[in-house]
Amino acid sequence: MNVLQSFSKDKTTLLIDGDLYLYQACVVCEEEVDWGDDIWSLYCDVGKARGVFHQRIKRFCERLDTDQYLVCFTTGENHRKAYLTDYKGNRKNTRKPVGYKALVDWALEEYPCHIQDTLEADDIMGILQSSKLQPTCIVSDDKDMKTIPGKLYRPMSDELLHIKDQEADHWFLTQCLTGDSTDGYGGCPKIGPVKAEKILSKQPTWDQVEKAYIAAGLTREDAIAQSRCARILRWSDWDADNLQIKPWEPGQ
Repeated sequence: MNVLQSFSKDKTTLLIDGDLYLYQACVVCEEEVDWGDDIWSLYCDVGKARGVFHQRIKRFCERLDTDQYLVCFTTGENHRKAYLTDYKGNRKNTRKPVGYKALVDWALEEYPCHIQDTLEADDIMGILQSSKLQPTCIVSDDKDMKTIPGKLYRPMSDELLHIKDQEADHWFLTQCLTGDSTDGYGGCPKIGPVKAEKILSKQPTWDQVEKAYIAAGLTREDAIAQSRCARILRWSDWDADNLQIKPWEPGQ
């Protein structure tokens, strides 16, 4: 997946979370209409949403002093469902904003983008950044991206983070324990961020994660399945020759 080869290595290439920022552009442009007699409808000015998205990309480039970027989107069946069949099952009845699909189709034509079957946008950004093929910076407000070493720009807080390997691994182990209710995987029962930090404070290792699951009456296999859901893919998790995922294993 060397989709960065067309970009100059003399500049930073932004890896932009298209799922998040195009969704937000739709939401802010969605309007309610009261037609009277208790009849209401929703509409979206897609042209306005295009403008919102375009301006965000422009601001990202200005803030990070580059004109190179790749917008990443999710497509196809999510590979995490092989480990947890109801992964993101809590979103089945969640409505996408009006016009979202049309805007994705437009963005794929208008901007340098990348999609990869079975991968989420997070995985694409994680794989490309950790490949270290050339300078990159992930642009996302998703906390999961803290599990990827390298530069991370978080627009909501205007933070530019430089995440070291050890920090990324620690955040990943934390996610393995706490899970993520937004994504529909629970992690280890009754373990939140405070308890997870206590478990990992002295020895931030997989062994500590596994012990916590077993102490909770679960199995090593349960811990691995939850951790594979938590794992934002890195270059080491990707078979670039065959375009296939290498499922994460403890000790990797």
